[in-house]
Amino acid sequence: MKRTAVVSTAVALLAGALVLLVGLTRGNEYQGRVSLLATPAAVDGPYGEVVSLALPALVELARSPSVLRAAAPVSGYSPDELAGHVSVELVPASGLARLSVRAASAEQAGATATALGKAMIDADLLAPAAKLRTLDQRPEVVALAPDAPLVLGLALVAAVAAGLATAALRRLTPGAGPGPVRRALAAAGVHRPVAVVRADDPAATDRLAVLCRAAGRPVRVLPVTPELAETAAKLAAGLPLEHGEGASVVAVATGGRHQAELTAATGVLPADAVLVAVVLA
Repeated sequence: MKRTAVVSTAVALLAGALVLLVGLTRGNEYQGRVSLLATPAAVDGPYGEVVSLALPALVELARSPSVLRAAAPVSGYSPDELAGHVSVELVPASGLARLSVRAASAEQAGATATALGKAMIDADLLAPAAKLRTLDQRPEVVALAPDAPLVLGLALVAAVAAGLATAALRRLTPGAGPGPVRRALAAAGVHRPVAVVRADDPAATDRLAVLCRAAGRPVRVLPVTPELAETAAKLAAGLPLEHGEGASVVAVATGGRHQAELTAATGVLPADAVLVAVVLA
């Protein structure tokens, strides 16, 4: 369990750090936005009809070659590249359109949005009934990336998911189960069935007690490595006291594919000792 916790924590920290690194080292990106408002050009003109019919065409006008060529010099992009950085949002029943441009710097984003807005006004798409004008004197500029709170949140989610997945995989993988234990016991000359119990199993002590009573010998809990001595002592405190000759041995080992310590410890057990179970801590 301790090894699983350590590995899971390490994987979680690595995944979180990787997401942070990727997220925070992304190139800067800013968005400049201007609002264009359609206003009547004549007192008696068909303003409402023209605006309702022609205003949706602003979406295509913003990406038209003439408009893009007018704004490209200040944007740092070619006209074709700039087309992928432009978006237009129409506000329903208002005659208002919001023109947005993404760029690598705040200055570029603001200047490009202003240039695009001017080019669209100069196109005079709504003439003669209406005309476009900018709603604000200066463009609104906001930073899009890197978004530190978002990146931090994604890093935390990635860390938790990676840690939980690692813990689950280690519990389900055959390398942490009875397979390596069986092979280690066979290498030590133990070919009869031996129970394999996990230390975190709530019923582990009861299962071991039943086995020890059935063996009818004094119980000996054997840690195969020194760091397992505390776990072995806790297990021994919960097992019954039996009398007789020989010993009923409960070996305590760590889970994993490599069980050389288990092979070595069980291979030197005396002839009157019976290995009744292996507990994976």
